[in-house]
Amino acid sequence: MSRAAPLAGLRVLDLTRLLPGPVATLHLADLGAEVIKIEDPQVGDYARTLGTGTGEDSAYFRMINRNKQGLRIDLKKPEGVEIFLRLAATAEVIVESFRPAVVDKLGIGYATVAALNPKIVYCSISGYGQDGPYKDLAGHDINYLGYAGVLEQIGREGGDPAIPNFQIADLLGGALTGVMGILAAVVDAQRSGQGRYVDVSMTDSVLAHSYFSMLRLNDAGHSAPRGSDLLSGGLPCYATYRCADGKHMAVGALEGKFWQSCCAVLARPDWVARQWDAGLRGEMAALFASRPRAAWVGLFSAVDCCVTPVLSPEEALENEQIAARRMVIREDGLSQFAPPLKMSEYQFAVRQPAPRAGEHNLPILRAAGFSAAQIDQFLACGALG
Repeated sequence: MSRAAPLAGLRVLDLTRLLPGPVATLHLADLGAEVIKIEDPQVGDYARTLGTGTGEDSAYFRMINRNKQGLRIDLKKPEGVEIFLRLAATAEVIVESFRPAVVDKLGIGYATVAALNPKIVYCSISGYGQDGPYKDLAGHDINYLGYAGVLEQIGREGGDPAIPNFQIADLLGGALTGVMGILAAVVDAQRSGQGRYVDVSMTDSVLAHSYFSMLRLNDAGHSAPRGSDLLSGGLPCYATYRCADGKHMAVGALEGKFWQSCCAVLARPDWVARQWDAGLRGEMAALFASRPRAAWVGLFSAVDCCVTPVLSPEEALENEQIAARRMVIREDGLSQFAPPLKMSEYQFAVRQPAPRAGEHNLPILRAAGFSAAQIDQFLACGALG
């Protein structure tokens, strides 16, 4: 038996663009929230044409803005502010990613909205947060990782910091931390009748999850060199190894029982006692380099000891486990990810593709109670794009 979507009836005004805000609101939209994506008529969301060179909406934009409605208003015009505040008066959530104080200058900040709608949950996602000496600085994922001490720890021992092809600060720091804060504040608002202002710093979010670096600081008084900590390559039982064909295997045999099984498959029972010996890394590397990845996968596939292949993105999308979980869907002419969670009595669906710029201007304004004459006026003055 199916039930309504978990967030059905939750209205979200999305003032964000690029990353991470649109992904935060994507998660809300995929769970049933009514998300209105608000763009200005001049520039809009840079992600629309990111990397296309054609002026057409990019695959990137379409993937992270499905299940949303599109509204184009100019918040630098009083009429645009009037439209926004009318919508904000009946919304539950507002998400913005401007630099600190920009929304206040526009006349749509938290204090203004909360005076109209005390239950509003107003989430600001920024690189460094709403206060502190860096609050007004520009930045991207690489900068936030750098300031959080995370980037310095990523890479091979003796090598340079490695830039991950995964925007940790943006997606896990800004998007998921933002969603967590929003939903916690929504629950509280439903109970208390009072909303909250949610200040999300991507730098803070990454820093607060670097547990093993903090563990090393507490235990030893200093961090470990890059690529040499417990879970960053310092242990032979938790590392990646290059195979004869240039592909890799991931060994995660931390527990004693798994390590014993791993050594048995490798036909090296003498290595069991050397699980924590960093010097074993070279010997293991030489052994794994003696066979192609497929041979090692064949040997380890029947043994449950946390030794698995390192897949390319193409291979991951075709993996049997990913397929069984239905994590890849085909919508709007694109391969897309399904939401990263499953809920009982709820079947995810793409209700609508990413909106064209201003696609839902008229229905949104009509539903908000604006008359045809008012809408014509907004169009004439340029407040509605």
